Amino acid sequence: MPKSKGYRHSTRRLFRKSPRDKGMQSLGRLLIKYKVGDKVVVKIDSAIQKGMPHRRYHGKFGVISEVRGRAYVIKIKAGNAIKQIIARPEHVYLTK
Repeated sequence: MPKSKGYRHSTRRLFRKSPRDKGMQSLGRLLIKYKVGDKVVVKIDSAIQKGMPHRRYHGKFGVISEVRGRAYVIKIKAGNAIKQIIARPEHVYLTK
């Protein structure tokens, strides 16, 4: 049987959490509101599968371009192209 190339293919180490961070996120993380133009980092939380962007964008910087319901549209530079991904706030962090 051929090897599967699914959406979460080769993510065992990529999405691994430290023992202190295991489990669900705190409620305060979900209540943060981002504005258009905010610079954010896509950091995928493996405990929440809904609204999860593709693994190739994990750790990438981007700018929020619009809000769609609970999710955010983020513009990320990938090579020479600018990609738009849709991610929920569980997978997005503000840059400092």
